[in-house]
Amino acid sequence: MQLSTDRILTSHVGSLPRSEAVTDVVFSHEKGDEVADASTIIRDAVNDVVRHQVQSGVDLVSDGEMSKISYATYIKDRVSGFDGDSERDPPSDLEAFPSFLERQARTGGTPTHSRPCCVGEINVKDMGPVETDIANLQAAIEAHHPTGAFMNAASPGVIALFQPNRHYSSHEAYLEALADAMSHEYKAIVDSGLILQIDSPDLGLGRHMMFKNKPDEEYRKLASLHVDALNHALDGLPKDRLRLHVCWGNYEGPHHHDAPMEVVLPIASKANVSGLLFESANPRHAHEWTVFADADLPEDLVLIPGVIDSTTNFIEHPKLVAERITRFADIVGRERVIAGTDCGFSTFAGFGVVDPDIVYAKLKSLADGAAIASDKLWG
Repeated sequence: MQLSTDRILTSHVGSLPRSEAVTDVVFSHEKGDEVADASTIIRDAVNDVVRHQVQSGVDLVSDGEMSKISYATYIKDRVSGFDGDSERDPPSDLEAFPSFLERQARTGGTPTHSRPCCVGEINVKDMGPVETDIANLQAAIEAHHPTGAFMNAASPGVIALFQPNRHYSSHEAYLEALADAMSHEYKAIVDSGLILQIDSPDLGLGRHMMFKNKPDEEYRKLASLHVDALNHALDGLPKDRLRLHVCWGNYEGPHHHDAPMEVVLPIASKANVSGLLFESANPRHAHEWTVFADADLPEDLVLIPGVIDSTTNFIEHPKLVAERITRFADIVGRERVIAGTDCGFSTFAGFGVVDPDIVYAKLKSLADGAAIASDKLWG
């Protein structure tokens, strides 16, 4: 994990706004068509997105997930066993407000790309896409010299969340197969020298989606099973090159069914990673910084709290950002805090509620707030 002993570093969760050209590429690929110069369009987009991050003051950058239609369903191009589509099962908080759910769907807030089912044996199909992603990001790093860089990959659990099992005899067997297959992508990212970020919204969002009809104790048991599968997939990889993102769904909505942080944190803390990214800026979870003061955290765990929200066009004031950062620094120490975002800004291609220019203004405010916090924490 990239750390600093003299200032607060900045990062984010991963996805960033895609241009119309990039969106055309990924949706054409989804339909089985190919756009001329697609590889060049994606490579140039990664270069641009890294440049924008560096200019905004982001220390630990990503490729913005330019090549992916979404953070979980992209795996069907890399892992065999997936086909078709699956029914949408909305989160329970949105089901409680059907008029709002309908409005979301009408305005594009519900993804329209396919979510294939698991219909056959899961195996590695093609390592080419992740190798291309790595090469594109490394080229952009060489051009723009960020402090560090990470690459996203879906957890076994979040793949199971969005792509239901229609083949394996049990959920446990499905998770095991996913873990074995995804371990190759995880290793390729780490071996390249990049930080691996595992996206695992299933631990939070899963409570009011795939586990919404389960009693609390069964949810805890199943979510812990997801962490066990992830740890199996990460076996042998250096812990200090791994970070985990958990969230409750990157959408503006009620979120009144979200599992509380005091329930999610002990589960997520079992993952063999050195960094934890989580929501702490939005109105539903901003108060939960206090949970960390009372938690039994691993002594080497780096906290990467979201100190700017990813679902509104408000640009947080740098002083508020600094205030949020120092709360966590006072709990675990200044060297164990990196300033982050609640979630990504373009969870799936073609849709983002935050204007692209405002995204980078928010990231600039993130950097400015980190500078204020650094002055306070280091004097």
